[in-house]
Amino acid sequence: MRGRWIRWGLPLLLLAFAGAGVAMAASASTHSQGGTVRAVKSKTYGMILVAANGKTLYRYTLDSKGINRCTSDATCAKYWPQLLIKATAKPTAGTGATAGLLGTIKAAHGMRQVTYAGFPLYFFAGDSASGQIKGQGFEKQWYVVNQKGAFVKHAVAATPAPTKSTSTSSGGGWG
Repeated sequence: MRGRWIRWGLPLLLLAFAGAGVAMAASASTHSQGGTVRAVKSKTYGMILVAANGKTLYRYTLDSKGINRCTSDATCAKYWPQLLIKATAKPTAGTGATAGLLGTIKAAHGMRQVTYAGFPLYFFAGDSASGQIKGQGFEKQWYVVNQKGAFVKHAVAATPAPTKSTSTSSGGGWG
């Protein structure tokens, strides 16, 4: 009986552990984007920050400089994954981002969470592709971030397109 368990049970147990390790690695990689932060133009919100993969970055209103308050609630962390880098890496400023505003704070599992202007940065799980901004204004606590690191809570005013001016003259000609 013991030989049968070792022959069948042990390989299954090892396979289960290997599968869990792969799942954990896949989960970590979806939150880690190399730490590059850049700015892109949003039609609605002006210049906003995105990660290297083009996905929108957000700030949480309950956070403070250097303090992530989205860690104690499993639901928060599930829907708002952190922008993470390895502890030995440094975040990088891409086009439109200011290198002096980038930093990190300690995160779980030996990782570091990227900050901008001192505030932690997050993704929204509902943004499945680059360019999406589905987390904007969520529960009036989550907002996109501008190039200075501030919340963008409202749409920016669009610049009106120039209009053709028409002139009238009393002479009826090209005058």
